[in-house]
This record gives sequence, structure tokens and C-alpha cells, in this order.
Amino acid sequence: MISFEQVKQAQQRIQPYIHKTPLVESSRLNNWLGHRILFKAECLQKIGAFKARGGCNTVAKLVEENRIPKRIIANSSGNHAQAVAWAASLFNMPATIYMPAQVSKVKAQATKSYGAEIIFSETRADTDALIKQAAEDPDNYWIPPYNHQEVIAGQGTAAMEALQQHSDIDAIFAPCGGGGLLSGTLLATRELAPKAKVIGVEPANGNDASRSIQAGSIQRLEQSPDTVADGARTLQVGELTFPFLQQLDEFYEISEENICYWSQWLSHLLKLHIEPTSAMSMDAVARWLNTQKAPQTVMVILTGGNIDQPMQNLLWAKDYLNLEPHKKY
Repeated sequence: MISFEQVKQAQQRIQPYIHKTPLVESSRLNNWLGHRILFKAECLQKIGAFKARGGCNTVAKLVEENRIPKRIIANSSGNHAQAVAWAASLFNMPATIYMPAQVSKVKAQATKSYGAEIIFSETRADTDALIKQAAEDPDNYWIPPYNHQEVIAGQGTAAMEALQQHSDIDAIFAPCGGGGLLSGTLLATRELAPKAKVIGVEPANGNDASRSIQAGSIQRLEQSPDTVADGARTLQVGELTFPFLQQLDEFYEISEENICYWSQWLSHLLKLHIEPTSAMSMDAVARWLNTQKAPQTVMVILTGGNIDQPMQNLLWAKDYLNLEPHKKY
């Protein structure tokens, strides 16, 4: 199992390269819901997402140990692709990224701009098959999006940094794709805020993690889920991340309507560019707070802020700003 010590080492390793992102809040939202909600704004991170932490930690550790491969390879639906391409460019390593064709054009273009070669395939399953074949080449070093110790340790620095900024919380919420962020968040929170609950969320349309937790074994989706939460379109969680997901205090499935609702409201209240995968955590926050008898302080990790025009059109196809959160819940 990965340890908190690895998260501490990751924080020291990547500190020269990443942003220390702020905690932000909305007084209006706090007043409406009757609780304090702190947002860790990883949408302001390098490459616009927390994924920079895991990618940077993995590549920097290879350099630290003088294990420099001829090529870095990765598979991703977007933000991990950018992170690995950016991290590889930092250390002058060539990178090839395998992506499904339906990924965000903004994320694909950003990945290319960091100097990476991109190989597209028709489906997520095809992408996974291609990366496994490429990983058999000893000249390549594969950095998976979540099922990798140094990736998980790097992602854990987001919660670690947030709790160093404000540790007096009752719960911390984060979205689940493959489970890397939640695994790292659990490690950091159990160490720095041991009384706080760690709560995960994922789209109901792509509920592989929820089904896996309920079944007690990893469950795989047959095809890429149809959800606006494009950062959570994974087919299954990882063998390394699943044991951490089983330790979560609660786990919520979020409807597409509520993902769009909170994408609009958080962008409006926080004045930040916020991906739907980030925003969906707020539905779980609001539902969880409704079960609490005393005022709570919670933290939400806003995982990214990379949205292209087609996604914006989907998120804003219906106006949800006419229904205030305190009237909805």
C-alpha cells in the first residue's frame, strides 16, 4: 500500500514546478446552505488541473533516480494527457499520448502544444489496448492516469496542501474517475485531519466505482459512459486505488442534471472556470449537509477548469440559475 510518507516526498519533489493553489469560498453559498464550504481551486493549477501533480511527481522521480527512459507514454481522456506532456517537457523527454477520439478538443490541443505526439483511437477500450502494447517496449515508460504509486502520491498533495492551509474541517469531497485523487486524498486526510470524513462522488451514468464498492470487487463498464463529467469516464477503477475507495466514509452517485446545475452555479458564485467533473461534488455536499444537525465546515477539491465549446453548450443548454441551491435542497 502507498503511504503518507510518499505523499510528503511528492510535495517536496514537485514544489518547484507547480502552483500553490488558493482556497476560495462564496459567502452567499455559505449563507444559503448554513455551512462553510471551502474550495481547493486546482482549476488554477498548472495545465488547469490537479493532474499536473501526479504527472510531475512521476517524471521528476524518474529523473531523481536517474531512470530516464527514451520516451514517456500515457493514456488519457484529457487532463492526465496534458499533465504528462507538460511534465515530460519540463525535463526534455519525448512523450506520446494515447487518447480516445471523443476527448475535449481543448485538452487535446493543449497536450499537443506541450510537444507530445498524440495517437487517437476510436474508443476508450481501444486506447487502453494500444497503451498496453506500447508499454511492452522497454524504451517506453508508461504513466497510467491513476493506477500508479507515484501518480497517486502526487495527486494526494492537493489535499495535503489544502489541509495545511485549513485543517479544521468535518469532511472533504472529491470526484472519482479511476480513484487516484481520492486515494491520495484519503492518505492525506487520515494523517492531517483524522476526524474528517472523506467522501467520493461519480456520475450515476458511469458508476463503476460505486458498483465496485458495493460488490466488494472491481466492476468494469462495457463502454465509455455517457456523461458530461468527462474526467470520470473511466471504465474501471485501479487495483491500487480500489482498496482506498473501500475505506471512504461515503460515496454518492450524481445525476447529469445536477452536474450541469452545479457547473453553472459554481462558475457563477466563485467566478472560476470549473469543469463538470469538479462541480458534481457539490450535489453530494448539499445532500450530505442536509443530514447534519450542526453547522459543518467542508472542503471540495475543484479538480480542473478545461472546458471546450461543445461542453459549454451541453452545460448551459438549460438555465439552472433561476433555482437557488437553498430552494433546491
